[in-house]
Amino acid sequence: MEIDCFLYPGWRPLIRPAAKRREWMDETPESFAYRCLPLSIANCHGWEIGSPLGFSAIWHGGTDTDSVEISLDDDGAAELDRPVSLFGQGTITFHVAGLFRTSPGWNLWVGGPSNAAKDGIAPLAGIIETDWSPYTFTMNWRFTRPGHRVRFEPGEPIAFFFPVERGTIEAASPRFRPIEEAPELQRQFDEWSRSRSAFQQHVREHPPSAAADKWQKLYYRGVAPDGCPGSAGHQSKLRAPSFAPPLQTPWPRPSAKSDGERRDPPAPQSNPDPLAKRDWLLVMQEQLRALSPRANDIYRYDDIDPEAFLDDHYALNRPAILCGEIDDWPALKRWSPAYLARQVGAAPVEYQGERTGNARFELEKDRHRRSQPFSDFIKAIAQPGNDAYLTAYNSGANAIALAPLRDDLGRIDKLLAHGDAADEGMLWIGPAGTFTPLHHDLTNNLLVQITGRKRVLLVPASETPLLQNHVHVFSEIGDLLDPEAARRFPEIARVRVFDVELQPGEILFLPIGWWHQVTALDFSVSATYTNFRWRNDWHQSFPTVAARG
Repeated sequence: MEIDCFLYPGWRPLIRPAAKRREWMDETPESFAYRCLPLSIANCHGWEIGSPLGFSAIWHGGTDTDSVEISLDDDGAAELDRPVSLFGQGTITFHVAGLFRTSPGWNLWVGGPSNAAKDGIAPLAGIIETDWSPYTFTMNWRFTRPGHRVRFEPGEPIAFFFPVERGTIEAASPRFRPIEEAPELQRQFDEWSRSRSAFQQHVREHPPSAAADKWQKLYYRGVAPDGCPGSAGHQSKLRAPSFAPPLQTPWPRPSAKSDGERRDPPAPQSNPDPLAKRDWLLVMQEQLRALSPRANDIYRYDDIDPEAFLDDHYALNRPAILCGEIDDWPALKRWSPAYLARQVGAAPVEYQGERTGNARFELEKDRHRRSQPFSDFIKAIAQPGNDAYLTAYNSGANAIALAPLRDDLGRIDKLLAHGDAADEGMLWIGPAGTFTPLHHDLTNNLLVQITGRKRVLLVPASETPLLQNHVHVFSEIGDLLDPEAARRFPEIARVRVFDVELQPGEILFLPIGWWHQVTALDFSVSATYTNFRWRNDWHQSFPTVAARG
């Protein structure tokens, strides 16, 4: 079943696989809400559409459109990105910048995110026949009481959708039946009822120390009361695939020749320039990879085998997204701005500040070193427009101040060689909108997303000839999405770009040499690791050019 989202120039909907986590579920004791597998599966059973901007809104109680007041964070936002009061009746409307088309016979169910109530306002749901409709649709929310101001953050889900096959409801044959007509089902249910009562009695009398031992987990594991598998298709995890970026043709194809036209071999040429030949080989290498669907994607894994990671990604210089590896890290549930400020307190930290006015801030990091108490730093980055960023570059200076946070981090022993404190990750802490321009690293990196989301655009190392690599590991093309850069460097259109939205708890393997730019979509905390179990010291042989006096 296919779902296409057709885009006009300038349309950039924030569509991502729906997230499993919910703040209220994180805050339940021992996160017990996630023990309900149907709840967790429903959370991520489809895709989310994020709000392109932050805003607040209030309903004054009337039925006309003027009764809803909307205050935008950015008054200069594009019309398509602005929520509006369009229909009255205490509703606000979001325009969805995409024209969806599904396989024949399939609709889209569109509503609000599952199990994510919002105080004072509720999403409206609809079923849309997207297999034929040439029309876009809107997403609408209706206030539940007047006089209550609601707030939507940038990137916050404003819609949730998944496919449903048309005709399924009418084809159903619902009926009531006495349980005696299914004796085997009755036997299994009775056996489960007895085992559940016995299990709960045991837990009351002998409370287990581990949270995972406080629940029975039969349904979660997909087994019947006697331990036999319940279904070969049982799912305990679900991750919707990401929408693939529009296909690009890096180089024009040669024009087709008629069958009667003779193809002469190319005339002999002199030896090519060695650097031009190297660049040609790199570009051809990437075009060959583009022919294979498997080589032309960034794969996601749950519980990846370390040898498979080595063989398929580390040794082959291919990125991967790893899920489930840090689910037990306390940081994943605790690290809000308030918690971080409490733990670290007023200890002075070094960070990068006042970067916005300097286009070369990544090259001139030392000019942007700033210091202040950590609690003040956290308050500062909560303010709109603040560009302060605590980065890996500041890790050495901040080791003592940030030490109280280390107990909240776990280990990834299957991939990393943990040793001294230098192996325990370098932290990045910054506000929504924090941007790191296009560059590549000289080591293999593991980017662990702990709090908030990040958007990462990646370009294979073999595309370097097209990327204006003018200084060290940086490009003159600071932002691949900048229209001015596209005008100055039209070759950007030929570059293969992978677009990744990293959710809390996910890990991105960034291979050495792969170009990437990073934007924080929310208040964000990440950690990067370079202490892999396998060799990672190639930076020592990186060629440099001595400065001329």
